[in-house]
Amino acid sequence: MGLHPLDWSIVVGYMVLAVGIGLFLRRRAGKGLSNYFLSNRSFPWWLVGTSMVATTFSADTPLAVTGLIAKNGIAGNWFWWITGLSTLTVTFFFARWWHRSRVLTDVEYLELRYSGRSAAALRGFAALYRGLLLNAIKLGWVLLAMAKVLDTIFDVNKETALLISLLIVLIYSTMSGFWGVVVLDFFAFLIAMLGCIALAVLSVKHIGGMDALHSGLMARFGEKGAMDMMAIFPSVDSAWMPLFTVVVYFGILWWADARVEGGAYVAQRLMASKNEKHATLASLWFTFANIALRPWPWVIIALASFVVFPDLADKEAGFPMMMKTVLPIGLRGLMVTAFFAAFMSTIDTLVNWGSSYVVNDFYKRFFAREKGERHYVIAAKFCEAGLLCIGYFVSLKASSVSGMWQFIVDLTAGLGVVYVARWLWWRVNAWSEIAAMTASGATTILLKIFTDLDFAHSLVVILAVTTASWVTVTFLTSPVSMEKLTEFYRRVRPYPLFWKPVLANIDDPAERHCPDDFFKNVRCWAISAVALYSMLFAIGKWVLWVPSHALALTLLCAVSLVLLWNEMRERRPQVEEAPAIAKEPALESD
Repeated sequence: MGLHPLDWSIVVGYMVLAVGIGLFLRRRAGKGLSNYFLSNRSFPWWLVGTSMVATTFSADTPLAVTGLIAKNGIAGNWFWWITGLSTLTVTFFFARWWHRSRVLTDVEYLELRYSGRSAAALRGFAALYRGLLLNAIKLGWVLLAMAKVLDTIFDVNKETALLISLLIVLIYSTMSGFWGVVVLDFFAFLIAMLGCIALAVLSVKHIGGMDALHSGLMARFGEKGAMDMMAIFPSVDSAWMPLFTVVVYFGILWWADARVEGGAYVAQRLMASKNEKHATLASLWFTFANIALRPWPWVIIALASFVVFPDLADKEAGFPMMMKTVLPIGLRGLMVTAFFAAFMSTIDTLVNWGSSYVVNDFYKRFFAREKGERHYVIAAKFCEAGLLCIGYFVSLKASSVSGMWQFIVDLTAGLGVVYVARWLWWRVNAWSEIAAMTASGATTILLKIFTDLDFAHSLVVILAVTTASWVTVTFLTSPVSMEKLTEFYRRVRPYPLFWKPVLANIDDPAERHCPDDFFKNVRCWAISAVALYSMLFAIGKWVLWVPSHALALTLLCAVSLVLLWNEMRERRPQVEEAPAIAKEPALESD
């Protein structure tokens, strides 16, 4: 697909905007690690929430969605749709606590919650495990997806496409730190959504309308096959989506996933919000925009690609093939820009928070504790360049974006339980997390080597082994020191039910009090879940043109949103925030 000068002007214009934002914000980012990684905790909810959406919307996302639909039909999207329940859990239970913790990274949190050498060892291991290993896999699939897009559009080989992508990001990502990441994410989200909506409309028009899309799918897969493919909920006898897989997604995946309490780039953005209220609203906006507003253009484009390119070996490549086939001059440039914007918004986030782990929680914590802030910022920029190189080599060995998605979920399966427990139960210690991470990773690798279990069955096995491991280790090892637990409770104020031994050491009733209403938060979670999925289904039914279902779902969504507004409008006083951790703890024994 050749690009007209008008298309190139749009692409170049966005690159100029990115560099301009980077240059404008460069001095702010250079003031210290808090500015470089958290922008001095100053962002409003709408900017933080949009940044989270943009981060999850990369070049890999529509390609992975296309791959999921090719394998399991539209219902295959429940692999990630169900995580809406996870992010709603973050919204109403953990967003406030992350902001109150006042740490720089979610790995630094480990030495706020735990004590002794085991806590320090866990922090160092987690910094490298998340910042290098998991981050390298994520960088690899994002680079792979962008390579597929560039390879299809510009007819260049994979290695050349990856190097082009790498150089573009390297220049920008080291320039402005987290300030530039969040601000540019806002523009990236708008451009990417506009481009995908335009491509979806033109894809349907290219085929001949929605009726022709239905007819084309029936000709390709048969009447029942087409109906099962387009079903939001799979039938019991669906050939596309096994019933056991559906049960695992709804019954296990969302709460077993490591994202159920935030962490990673989500925690980074929650901690960068102005206050607890902004952190909560940011997470809520992210959930609705991510799950309900984004996916249907991708779904329509994927379905259209199955009709237009029925014999395409790499189904994920169908998305960029539709770009190449249906887009006119001008919109080609917009869509290419949308992919670059989405790609950059994810890559700069991955290298920024990955670097925060390596520099703040490994290098600074264990090797260079007394250096100046400028030294750490320079170290962070070198680290970002190194992470991009590692991601590049990972992408050269990968072939499937959706497959790498599922591998990451397998690798972290079961961690969500211990991550939730560490906030709610005083008895969890550093060895609990070490056991969980070891068991989850080892079980995943052994299953991949010695079995051919599908994703759903693997998830159940990994969850069972991981949970049994960390619970057993918890009771076989000593608890965290009461002094550390008391410090943690006074700062974060979690629900007190399973913190009674700690509360016995706190005399001041004000410091014992938890300001969060558990039952109110449960009501908000349940109502928002109804609102979220009724909105998702309503949009889908309107798009697929089932007006009677769409109207009923729209009314249900409207009622749910009104109820949610009534529950949330009462503003509660916030906990007075403790200062950020200023001095790293010494390596004391357990």
